[in-house]
Amino acid sequence: MKTKNIYLVLLILATVVFNFSCADDRAEEITSVNYDRVFSPVNPEAFVINRTDVRLSWSPNRNADSYTVEVFADDSLTFTSTPVLQFEGITADQLPYYIRGLDGNTQYSIRIKSVAAGITDSKWSSVFVETETENIFLPFEDGDLKATSVTLRWTPGKKLTAIGIEPGGITHTVTADEMAAGVATIDGLTGETSYTATLYNGTKVRGVLDFMTLVDIGNAIPVHPEDDFLAMLAAANDGDAFALFPGTYGAADKFVVNKNIEIKGVYPYNKPVLNGYISIEDGAGLLLKDVTMDGTGLIDGNQSIIFNTSGVNYASLDVEGCEIMNYVKGLFYLNVASTVESITFNNCIIHDIQCSGGDFMDSRKGFYYALNFTNNTVYNSCPDRDFIRFDDASATFPGMTATITVDHCTLYGVSNSSTKRLLYVRFVSNEITFTNTIVAETAAMFSNQSKTDSTPTFGGNNFFNAPGLFSATGSGAFFYDDSAMNENPGFVDASNGDFTVTNELLKAKGTGDPRWIQ
Repeated sequence: MKTKNIYLVLLILATVVFNFSCADDRAEEITSVNYDRVFSPVNPEAFVINRTDVRLSWSPNRNADSYTVEVFADDSLTFTSTPVLQFEGITADQLPYYIRGLDGNTQYSIRIKSVAAGITDSKWSSVFVETETENIFLPFEDGDLKATSVTLRWTPGKKLTAIGIEPGGITHTVTADEMAAGVATIDGLTGETSYTATLYNGTKVRGVLDFMTLVDIGNAIPVHPEDDFLAMLAAANDGDAFALFPGTYGAADKFVVNKNIEIKGVYPYNKPVLNGYISIEDGAGLLLKDVTMDGTGLIDGNQSIIFNTSGVNYASLDVEGCEIMNYVKGLFYLNVASTVESITFNNCIIHDIQCSGGDFMDSRKGFYYALNFTNNTVYNSCPDRDFIRFDDASATFPGMTATITVDHCTLYGVSNSSTKRLLYVRFVSNEITFTNTIVAETAAMFSNQSKTDSTPTFGGNNFFNAPGLFSATGSGAFFYDDSAMNENPGFVDASNGDFTVTNELLKAKGTGDPRWIQ
């Protein structure tokens, strides 16, 4: 039995050694794998930038010498028509590859193949995109907007047949001279009215532009720099609208608003300057539009706008298209036990607000139903204070909920301290939306307060050199926005207030204050 067992063990060992040897011999025999064609490009991606350009990318293939790209219009990935564009000899170091100047409102099917010497081309990889409405409009120049007419500008020489303007059903036939010059003036509009102009080449849209005509002085009280604007405000009636011509009003003064009024600059391109601050009193409401607020010389610093009367219900504060600068304490201050229907800052440039002795947007004892901060740029401001401060006055205003919206803004260097917050919100019931905004160059967090909405609505944001806003690099905050991108916006000249975005991805997504997306 022992002898048989020994033989059995020896037989098993011999079999194992034989199999291992065979396996090893086979491994040595397979030295390479030869394919009859180069591999196809993988992970093709395409998205539209600048409305009619396409950013095309794929994972490079180390065995490909180059790539060929073919572009088809409106064939839904069938590739049965003739390509409208073809590009050969594209190399890996040219990726991402940009295809410029396509038609607007067109679906394009794109296919890519790998090419290498001495081997068959790869099979095609494909992707498709749809371009946006083309926009060949050029910016307005000084004097183009009037109360009853508008001068529109577009890229000279571009083929057009007509311009449509709504409301009003206005159709303007474009002449050959207008098309060559890229300029047309259209009359018959109404003052202080929002319009949409559309450029057409036949039925094809080549541009869409929204604009508002200027204040029709016939419907407002004209004010010139030599007038006593302080006295005019004191004598104002509910519903009055003041149309300010260019110049400077006040000398570090207090502009008292105690009626529901409007203060508007006549020319948005040449804004009148209010040198001082606005005191809103007695529950009044205010529309401030196309005005420069300058706090230079204020003895006690102050915020640009202060709510000064306690125990009242304020109407809405709307600040539109303004430049606000040179204030010591902050943007607005609500330190009285009153409610405000809503506070809105839209399309404003705000800079050089020190926030010494106050926070940027500061509510201590009051309550606002809604704070809307949209399409604004803030820079050289609030370096080491909180951006939005909303203290808990819920005992005074029980059962109320405030909504806070920050959208499509560019915030540069605000609250630049690891202990400071963009959202220092402590009013018990609050709902927060923070979207499509660029925040750059700050050590701030969102909030470390348990009363702040713990699940804000985030989306479309970009945070650059703002580590405290991401969970991987921040600390001490109650929430983060890890859905945000971390792209360098490539601002043209941030130190001098030019935040034009050069990053193609952010431009394509329309992130930040729209004025800087060109």
